[in-house]
Amino acid sequence: MTVTERPLTPAGERILTVASALFYERGIKAVGVDLIAEEAGTTKKTLYDRFGSKDGLVMRYLQRRYERWCEFVLAHIEGYEPGGERILGVYDALENWMRANHRGCGFVNAFAEFGGTDHPALAVIRAEKEWTRSLFVRLATEGGLENPETLGTELSLIHEGAVVMSTAGSRDDAIDVARKIARRLMA
Repeated sequence: MTVTERPLTPAGERILTVASALFYERGIKAVGVDLIAEEAGTTKKTLYDRFGSKDGLVMRYLQRRYERWCEFVLAHIEGYEPGGERILGVYDALENWMRANHRGCGFVNAFAEFGGTDHPALAVIRAEKEWTRSLFVRLATEGGLENPETLGTELSLIHEGAVVMSTAGSRDDAIDVARKIARRLMA
């Protein structure tokens, strides 16, 4: 069992919760293990015992974020009718998610720090991007829309652009614009 698969103790859970908030708010490389341990009310030894290294903690942070995002979206779109409405529901889910995530996509932020390296976090980052794209492909297929592979990729790109424009671009209407573009693509 790897460090990212091992069940967490209460101290491990506190460390992960604190690290997740700090990594997202300040950046992964900007946050040291001393600060994480102090904020979590533990020691560095406990952090290393639970996660093996800071990289192990980073992996667990990204994996948990990935799992929470997937669960959030799937739960949100569950009640939508298959087809266009369910696809647009992904944008509704994104809008709700972004209310608590004002620094944009945690995976894009992590990629900005680790892109061009061989850091193991890149695999989780890429998996999240592929999951979102494949979700759009699956929803387009289930809805009987034409060219679901192409359409799903296009919808995913619009989704990613909406995140960037709503945060870095300071566009309050970015997700609404993304929905309108998605409607046109599906028409």
